[in-house]
Amino acid sequence: MQRRSREIPVGVLLLASQMFQIGITNIPPVTLACLALNVWLFLSPLKPFHWVCLSVESCYEKKDWQRLLLSPFHHVDDWHLYFNMASLLWKGLTLERRLGSFWFAYVISVFSILIGVIYLALEYSLAELLDQPEYKMHCTIGFSGVLFALKVLNNNYNPGGHTNIMGLYIPNKYACWMELLMIHLLTPKTSFAGHLAGIIVGLLYVLGPLKRIMKAGAGIFFFDAHLRRQQYSFYDPGYRGQQGDFFDNQPYQEIPRNYYAYTAGFTEEEQLERALRDSLQDRVSAVFLIVISKASLYTGWC
Repeated sequence: MQRRSREIPVGVLLLASQMFQIGITNIPPVTLACLALNVWLFLSPLKPFHWVCLSVESCYEKKDWQRLLLSPFHHVDDWHLYFNMASLLWKGLTLERRLGSFWFAYVISVFSILIGVIYLALEYSLAELLDQPEYKMHCTIGFSGVLFALKVLNNNYNPGGHTNIMGLYIPNKYACWMELLMIHLLTPKTSFAGHLAGIIVGLLYVLGPLKRIMKAGAGIFFFDAHLRRQQYSFYDPGYRGQQGDFFDNQPYQEIPRNYYAYTAGFTEEEQLERALRDSLQDRVSAVFLIVISKASLYTGWC
């Protein structure tokens, strides 16, 4: 599969600008690796997106199961990539430090595959119940389903907060459902079943048996226990976080943290809006990145 155009897309430039504003050394390792993987597969896709997107027809009926692995990490265009990865960036800053890098990587891996399986089951069920075979041909691609699942986890750890959705402050426990509704009212061509599958997997983790099954699969048989913490050190003197290790059976206790350096008191959606605005207004960084992208035409970076 040939690479995309040698000129770096705008969405990738904005994501790079956002990452540098936060500081590469302040991004936890699994989050950073996941961002890099998605960007790399966007710039150098393994196959055309219509050969990696997930559908009942292609995956179940034609037995092309590799799509379960490939679909979440490919994106249709640079804006699809940017908004998904900007959301992953903010979720990773909080969730990876809370769960620990090992467990966060495990969660991402299991969620990516399980969401695909549930998506196929939903589309197949709709096709059979409504006698509408076109549901079997609906094809989804991208990291959005995993992000909805991570949103459920994040809201579960912050149950008393509110999320700003288009000016409406919604309690966190209802935010995913409101976002699901609003997204498909505004952009009806997006995959409703894919996003719903993400919410279902997130709920299976925080309310159902999925966490226990994952712990058993990882060789951890204790149930209501959290991971022994190991210290993270950052260059930012305003923050020192801790992450978990999976040998401790002590209940998790929240440690006071200075998130203001990252969030400025904004919700995730407000952070994303501010990030986009700051990236567009940061003319010096934009010019610098555009110069780099132009130079890559001659240096062969992309």
